[in-house]
Amino acid sequence: MPIYEYACQDCNHEFEALTRASTQPECPKCHSVSLAKKLSVFATAGAAEGKAAEMAAAGSCGSCGHPGGPGACGWQQ
Repeated sequence: MPIYEYACQDCNHEFEALTRASTQPECPKCHSVSLAKKLSVFATAGAAEGKAAEMAAAGSCGSCGHPGGPGACGWQQ
């Protein structure tokens, strides 16, 4: 089952939910089903453990899509 991020259109509460195609999630705060699915990034398990440190040492990659624009890599602290 995938995890999706939602924003409630009634109370603006944002949350994640495990959902199946046949079920309709509801807001855990107000129980509304008036939801907007948010665009979210995905993560993978088992990636190389030192990858973040390696990328930070190498400098900005410019390819991660950071909202700060090219050169504002999210891997750098």
